[in-house]
Amino acid sequence: MGSEQTFTKKVLITVGIVVLAVLLITALFYVFDVILLLFAAVLLAIFLRGLADLLNQYTKLSEGASVLLVSFILIAIVAGAILLLAPSVTEQAKNLRVELPKSAKTAADYISHFNWGKAIIDQLPSTEEVLNKIDIPAMLSRVGGFFSSTMGAIGNFLLIVLLAIYLASEPKFYVSGLIKLFPVPVRPRVGEVLAAMGHTLSWWLIGKVISMVFIGLVTWIGLSLLGVPLALTLGLLAGLLSFVPNFGPIISAIPAILLAFIESPIKAVYVLILFIGVQIIESNLVTPYIERRTVELPPALTVVAQVALGILIGGLGLILATPMLALVMVLVQKVYVEDVLGDTEVPGPKSKAPSRRRKKAVSGEPD
Repeated sequence: MGSEQTFTKKVLITVGIVVLAVLLITALFYVFDVILLLFAAVLLAIFLRGLADLLNQYTKLSEGASVLLVSFILIAIVAGAILLLAPSVTEQAKNLRVELPKSAKTAADYISHFNWGKAIIDQLPSTEEVLNKIDIPAMLSRVGGFFSSTMGAIGNFLLIVLLAIYLASEPKFYVSGLIKLFPVPVRPRVGEVLAAMGHTLSWWLIGKVISMVFIGLVTWIGLSLLGVPLALTLGLLAGLLSFVPNFGPIISAIPAILLAFIESPIKAVYVLILFIGVQIIESNLVTPYIERRTVELPPALTVVAQVALGILIGGLGLILATPMLALVMVLVQKVYVEDVLGDTEVPGPKSKAPSRRRKKAVSGEPD
């Protein structure tokens, strides 16, 4: 009788755990857009906080005042850049829409001289058909249900900025509140893991900003020297899309190569060499320097994460896939590899063996 009760109890516990797991996964699915919004705000908050800390080295402003000052300076810079560049970029963007079909036709005519090229072109839709099918508002409306259907793109962007300012102004308040959700013995270790995650995201953002500026400027200068039209717009496009690893550089290179085909195929080859050279320099200078201070992301795993989140969430998932993967890598290394498996000799940055106090905190032993 006792064994039957024990078996029944185990079955009920197992069923309860499975039901709870299903409910948590379902809830996570429905609120994942909100999680992405919060994660985007955290990224921006870390960026603002880093600039504010740099400002505090030369001023005696409070944390909140320095964050607000940095935010206003950034807004002024962005607004000034829009006022200065918007007319030129807008005109070039209009020309880009007109010139791309022409350059695509020129490239298609050239490739069709080859048998393999003609076979490929016969299977592709015309450029006009592709452009007519592109519905920008519809595309944006599918980038995360919450971001589009609830408040709209502009409202959500402002919400992200507002959340980021709040988080950057009082980071200790929110971090300490999160730490208090965990049992007392492991709170010190939770603080260490959160600090490692913040360190990783900070350096990842620094690397991305440097990379975007470098790629945008070098691409603009290179295209200008090659005589490619709309060099400024193409340079801005290359810099912005470089935020998305792997896929961004490929997407940004396509219009530049097509426009170069207007003049000659050899110029398109030069443009392709330019984009490849810029990516080689960036990946061998900026990326290794940053990865020494954060965590090295396996390229195959990065692509899988981008494709998975891109399919599940849309464009926003593709954009945020890399920093989210970086956080997962930190959690796996710190929590599972070091604390659960006890392996403190794992490769990567900041992989120091835990101190005696930290071991006590994890195991629950008294000091």
